[in-house]
Amino acid sequence: MPELPEVETVVRYLRPQLEERTIIGFTAHWPRVTAPISPEDFTRQVTGRTIRAVRRRGKYVLLDLDRGHVHLHLRMTGRLLVLPAGDPEASSQPHVTAEFDLSDSRRLVFRDLRKFGRVGYLDDLSPLEARLGPEPLSPQFTPRLFHRLLQGRQRRIKPLLLDQSFIAGLGNIYVDEALFLARIHPETPASRLTFARAKALHRAIRDVLSESIMHDGTTIINFQYGESGRGRFREMLQVFRREGEPCPVCGIPLKKLRVAQRGTYLCPACQVL
Repeated sequence: MPELPEVETVVRYLRPQLEERTIIGFTAHWPRVTAPISPEDFTRQVTGRTIRAVRRRGKYVLLDLDRGHVHLHLRMTGRLLVLPAGDPEASSQPHVTAEFDLSDSRRLVFRDLRKFGRVGYLDDLSPLEARLGPEPLSPQFTPRLFHRLLQGRQRRIKPLLLDQSFIAGLGNIYVDEALFLARIHPETPASRLTFARAKALHRAIRDVLSESIMHDGTTIINFQYGESGRGRFREMLQVFRREGEPCPVCGIPLKKLRVAQRGTYLCPACQVL
């Protein structure tokens, strides 16, 4: 599933092509793509609306309209393309779940092989904001705020970081990488982290996310942006999916565990519980 850097990469691809364009039509090729509302209700809400801004919140792509907001979640295999209206990709192929007709004779096409992705509309974003924690790259997300959020939390640090209501945008790849950089075992109770260790983890989270954004995210299997763009951060991963390889710090073979039902990669010598 695309995480914060991948969604940010998609937003940066979309922004110059969508801002100040008007949505003149919408087609759902798979009715559940707009669930829980119907495609007809969604179409009524967005048709005739101008896209004022394209941005990211957590793992969501947001289209801020002149009234209301479209939110898109790519899930596992979703992909957004801006194509000429007559392009064959813009026709109703089985993997195209939705299309937005734009005022400049182009279409925003939502392709999704597994059909887990969703498109939604909100008059205001408060219901979405209520489900999401702070942005890890925002100026407001300081080491002291992070440490304060950890206090009293008995959950293990990895599942807590994966919880979108705690911090928005993190997923399996970047949690493993950040915990390795901070030398913290993924099963460490969150409340056990001192301010110094929380500060190290805060820095690791921001560093790994920023570096991945600079390299257009991580493509493991499915992630693509635009017509053929792929993330280049995979080559820089230090532990994720590197089971059995030597730790880049100490040389001990990296291990894979199951934490919160997720494959988890770590160095057993550098990340001691």
